[in-house]
Amino acid sequence: MSQDRGLAAYIAVTVAYWAFMLTDGALRMLVLLHFHGLGFSPVQLAYLFVLYEVAGIVTNLSAGWIAARFGLTSTLFAGLGLQIIALGMLTQLDPTWAIGASVVFVMLVQGLSGVAKDLSKMSAKSAVKILAPGAQGGLFKWVAVLTGSKNAVKGIGFLLGAVLLGVFGFTAAILLMGGFLALILGVLWLRLPPGLPAGRKSAKFSDVFSKDPNVNWLSFGRVFLFGARDVWFVVGIPIYFYAVLSDGTEAGNRTAFFLIGSFMALWIILYGAVQASAPRLLAADRRDLAALIRDAQLWGTGLIAIPALLAIAVTVAQQPTPALTLLLVGGLLVFGALFAVNSSLHSYLILAFTSDRRVTMDVGFYYMANAAGRLLGTVLSGASYQIGGLPLCLATAAILLCLNVVGVARLEAKPAAA
Repeated sequence: MSQDRGLAAYIAVTVAYWAFMLTDGALRMLVLLHFHGLGFSPVQLAYLFVLYEVAGIVTNLSAGWIAARFGLTSTLFAGLGLQIIALGMLTQLDPTWAIGASVVFVMLVQGLSGVAKDLSKMSAKSAVKILAPGAQGGLFKWVAVLTGSKNAVKGIGFLLGAVLLGVFGFTAAILLMGGFLALILGVLWLRLPPGLPAGRKSAKFSDVFSKDPNVNWLSFGRVFLFGARDVWFVVGIPIYFYAVLSDGTEAGNRTAFFLIGSFMALWIILYGAVQASAPRLLAADRRDLAALIRDAQLWGTGLIAIPALLAIAVTVAQQPTPALTLLLVGGLLVFGALFAVNSSLHSYLILAFTSDRRVTMDVGFYYMANAAGRLLGTVLSGASYQIGGLPLCLATAAILLCLNVVGVARLEAKPAAA
């Protein structure tokens, strides 16, 4: 494949991934704020996202084999199409339903959205391994650009979701997003450049499970890295800030929506920007795999201190104050920057550890672990906030980060398994 054709395919996959993640971020914020406004408890809010993460575990485990068997183009299109269906289903939600019925319905729709998201993610991340140039640092640079830009777009999606909810309302916002995604899918269907690999009939589902210790230990670490983020990110911080910022009036609620959406957007955009710059920050083009593994261990250890210190600060303060709110905002932004370096290193290492032949299956297995971490964090976020408030969410994050370091410490610099 020529470099120009590979670049064109990379750009097309990236744009499709951007479009998906814009709607994914907006949908998460829409669902969270809309149902919190309807009186859902923190645990009920967490339930809304549980099937989304469960679906991610199952999807990633099978998506790698599906892509290996039927080709990356099929999984990319399937992801976009299923998200459009999920958005359409969500418009059928009836506000007169009982809370229990609403929770079950939204859980099912979110489950379908989770399948769509992980099909799209696996397709995009696997494509980088195939299309990236072989020059020193090329793979790290391309995966960092894809992942970093995706998270910046998802951050914009958080803000977009809050704004659309405040301006248009829940159903109209969902319809706008579905129409946008349908337009992207139509253009991609007609104009996707060649370059993505076709499937091979010899691919077996049992091949999904890697025999490479590096892939398995990195996946173990990934569970707890992302669990540590979502344990405060999914429910804890948005609901805490809503309690602090909203005065109970309609205007006050809209203002709270906008401020919470702005913070979540800023966090994700900062996270994405740091991810994209991680290869330059770590001088990846001048360093070998062993050095980057050591970086993953050091950066993972340093990340533990931030949620631990913030948990202590919130506990000592007892009541929300402007100074505490500023400390939380600043501390969590620093957490986001350090977390981004860790995440970028992990995303590079999984591609460095795998081979071209196994890439979809190893990436699928790895993002199955990612989804398991998000599921763990989502469940713990609602439960921790209900039991011990924000301090327990943050303390739990610190514990999970210790387990991430246990996994990363077992990595070894050796060639990818055949």
